Amino acid sequence: MKNHLTAIICFLLLTACYKDKGNYDIKMPATPVVSGLDSIYNAVVGDSLIITPKISIEGNDSLLLEWRISAPESSTGFLNFTGPSLRMLFGLHANLYSARLTVYNRKNGIRYFYAFQIQGVTEFTAGTTVLSLDNGVSRLSFITPAGELKPNIYETVNGHSLPPDPLSLFYMKDQMQGDMALGYWIICKKGGVRLSVSSLQDDPTYPHTLAGNFFAAPDSMVVGSMQQGNRAFLTGVINDKFYAGFTLTWNQAATYGMFGDYATGTYNLAASFVSTFINGQYSYIAFEKDKQQFVRISGTPYYYGTQYTTTSTAAFDPTNVGMSLIHMEQINGGDCFAYCKGSDGTVYELKFTVSFTNSPYTFTPIHKRAFIQQDLINENTKWQAAINGVLYIAAGEKVYRYNPLNQELRALETSFNGNKVSMIRLSDNQDTLIAGAGTSLYYMDISTGKYGVLTKTITGIPGQPIDMAWRP
Repeated sequence: MKNHLTAIICFLLLTACYKDKGNYDIKMPATPVVSGLDSIYNAVVGDSLIITPKISIEGNDSLLLEWRISAPESSTGFLNFTGPSLRMLFGLHANLYSARLTVYNRKNGIRYFYAFQIQGVTEFTAGTTVLSLDNGVSRLSFITPAGELKPNIYETVNGHSLPPDPLSLFYMKDQMQGDMALGYWIICKKGGVRLSVSSLQDDPTYPHTLAGNFFAAPDSMVVGSMQQGNRAFLTGVINDKFYAGFTLTWNQAATYGMFGDYATGTYNLAASFVSTFINGQYSYIAFEKDKQQFVRISGTPYYYGTQYTTTSTAAFDPTNVGMSLIHMEQINGGDCFAYCKGSDGTVYELKFTVSFTNSPYTFTPIHKRAFIQQDLINENTKWQAAINGVLYIAAGEKVYRYNPLNQELRALETSFNGNKVSMIRLSDNQDTLIAGAGTSLYYMDISTGKYGVLTKTITGIPGQPIDMAWRP
């Protein structure tokens, strides 16, 4: 019995050492050959979209084509189709959509996936919108990528006028969703309208007036200033209180971006404020104009007032500034500059930094000094802060480049035919500064070594340019 068991073990060991010659005849399933499927398609909103690729596979006609479009605005988040062609009336927005073709081999159950994109387009898909003031009337114009100006486009499309006293124009895009376009906001002193990004019509999805953007609107409103957050929501000062849009929902929901209650507290804010986005959180620096102090507001929003630690009051006391605020700017989420007017009429530059995102919350005053050219700074001065630490200041008929490090103040080279500058905006790459003056837009080169060389002019804007936005 023992010898028999030993023989069995030896046999198993010998068979385990048998060399596999590897001479199997393995036949892999044939892979479909796909032709005529592009990487991206332009689809005109409201028109037919037809995509018909050629699919072949050796010795197999049992193929099924499945199509899927990722469409956040649909109820399920996707649009699904089956058939040899994708055929649909393209009723989505002028956005970029991810899509997928699935080739299903019903014989062996294998699916093959091919990704592509669909860009919804209208005549307003790419171009520049310009908000202007024409003899007391708010106007919106559109400039095509080819440079064609379409003045008064809002009245043409909607059949009625904008609210008076225009302040700001925002192209709303959700940066957390691939810069998904969610419309335009036109903000005026006592109201505003939201427009469809595809048609420039009053938005049919979201509340299309500023009053309608409140869950409970105040009886009346006076807008101080507004800014856009990275999730395509508005924040700002209305009726001297601080509001922030609601984002804890799907960005296609009608309530997305709406205002709830203002940040609760006893305060009255100046119009100007700055925002900082660090570690996924917003924080805001504002100015309480009655108590003349800098205050902290969280992104919730929640009003914390002066609940922060001042590292030193040698330069100035942020809880007791003793001056009225004219304007604030922040550079690269770091250095802040506040321009304040003292009781003697002198305009001072206050420089500081803050840490308002994580505890301990600190406010660090750096300097207080009289501004180098007093007559430039008032409530009508226009500002742009560049990432290189330079401030661009428009006052009267000139635009200046100001370096706070050495107080160098230099007028840009372009002149504006004796017209007052009503707007300045930095391009996305910050190599170009765009000024609005008279009824024209002036594009100036401010790249390294350049000081406002005129590169392009667009004329015929109805009224004085107030703000602009562009969609590349």
